[in-house]
Amino acid sequence: MANNGVMNLFKEYLQNEKGYSGHTVTSYIDDIFTLIHFLDNEQFGDILTVSPRIARFYVATLHESYSPSSIARKISSLRSLYNFLVKDGLVRENPFSDVELPKKEKRLPKFIYPEEIKQIIESIDLDKPIGKRNKLIIEFLYGTGVRVSEMCSVKLNDIDYSQSLVLIHGKGAKDRYVPLHSNLLREIQEYIITVRQEFNKRNKETHPKTLFLNFKGTELSDRGVRLIINKIINESGESLKISPHTLRHTFATHLLNNGADLRSVQELLGHSHLSSTQIYTNVTKEKLKEEYMKAHPRARKK
Repeated sequence: MANNGVMNLFKEYLQNEKGYSGHTVTSYIDDIFTLIHFLDNEQFGDILTVSPRIARFYVATLHESYSPSSIARKISSLRSLYNFLVKDGLVRENPFSDVELPKKEKRLPKFIYPEEIKQIIESIDLDKPIGKRNKLIIEFLYGTGVRVSEMCSVKLNDIDYSQSLVLIHGKGAKDRYVPLHSNLLREIQEYIITVRQEFNKRNKETHPKTLFLNFKGTELSDRGVRLIINKIINESGESLKISPHTLRHTFATHLLNNGADLRSVQELLGHSHLSSTQIYTNVTKEKLKEEYMKAHPRARKK
């Protein structure tokens, strides 16, 4: 079986059996293409003929061009690929199973302060429908802490107005409910009645059920949201660099800073393991230290 055939099988597996988002699937495929490019350059055959020796050699070459975290991700993607191929009987062993992962640099999640969120939102021009939609995107990501792919897949009937909840379809087909505060719920209702209805009229062929639409009335994509946020920041005059995931980090950090329980934040974020959420406690410690240094009389710089 040629590389393209293997890739198509694996892509279907990620989409249908694992339930991964389009963005996640694209990341896996990109990592595998890096290996294919290496195999072609070195004339080492195809995906199905990779040996543990070739796998170790490949990983050694990655250190010339990629950071430890990127290398770790690529190895993880390839382990998933070969576990799938072993399970389907296409190869006998996983050549990446014993490859050592590089030590990742410990980086605290990036977040922004409440005043910065406020400035970003206030910079958006609300005179046009697209501005109102863009404001809701920021409010939704910051108000729920969901992943951008999760937000883009929210459908109109996923919102429970009586309970002030939204049903989120998470990674690995794991659903969860996330609360909607009253201001956010009101903005969603206003957007649906006015802006979304206007956008929907521009689409003569289909009528998507997703909450967020683009200007042409079709489903808003992950990439579209990233471009919108970049445009908002550029027009706001702020020097910040933020992404949809920055708003997710900000959501978690602000909740913990204001006394939220770690387990509750874990549930809201849709983390399978508490250890994934615990990194935010390090951020709050940094915040506490910063406030201490600013406020304590003996710690303040003269």
